[in-house]
Amino acid sequence: MDMYPPDTESDIKETGRVEAFSDGVIAIAITLLVLEIRVPHLEEGQRLADVLWDIWPAYLAYIISFFTIGIMWINHHRLFRLIKRVDDVFLGLNTLLMMMITFVNFPTSLLADHLDNPDERRTAALIYSGTFVVTAIAFNGLWRYASYHNRLIDRKTDLAQVNAITQQYNYGPLMYLAAFLAAFISVPLSLAINFGLAIFFALPGRSKKEPQSGNKKGDSI
Repeated sequence: MDMYPPDTESDIKETGRVEAFSDGVIAIAITLLVLEIRVPHLEEGQRLADVLWDIWPAYLAYIISFFTIGIMWINHHRLFRLIKRVDDVFLGLNTLLMMMITFVNFPTSLLADHLDNPDERRTAALIYSGTFVVTAIAFNGLWRYASYHNRLIDRKTDLAQVNAITQQYNYGPLMYLAAFLAAFISVPLSLAINFGLAIFFALPGRSKKEPQSGNKKGDSI
């Protein structure tokens, strides 16, 4: 017997509103990133090509952050293929996640401004990676709340799909923590890990088929 009532048309409408709001927030956050690439003003004797090269930290920060937020959107969309109901706790967790995604613009700006400064780039990289650690925790909290005993999950969802996402997300906070700690040793290594994690989470989670033991959906997670 299901712990929760069947999905209704009203439930689907509510999840659609939450996803549409989230899409709008993420779209604004990812668009604002480009503002960190400012048009350079030439001084007497300067060449445009040289000045454009000098702002390479802005390009790098933009690329990493754009891909990372873009992958967050893809994963958020994947979750809402399975999530068919919402409640007040879920709305609060989703709002927290949106807050962290929009905050990414600040550490991106720090990284763009200080990546070529040997004295300050470690601090900028720590704040940058630390932001993704907290964001990964927020993402995990959202999913775990929704998936616990299939609390908000579509009744028709194969348990293996839920487990696949859970298994992939288990690595998120720890891997972003590794990127954070790597900044103490090497800033380029820390940024490389962050970029690699964007690629990792772009791939759909995979899980072994559940054994046919007669367990009902929602008995675990």
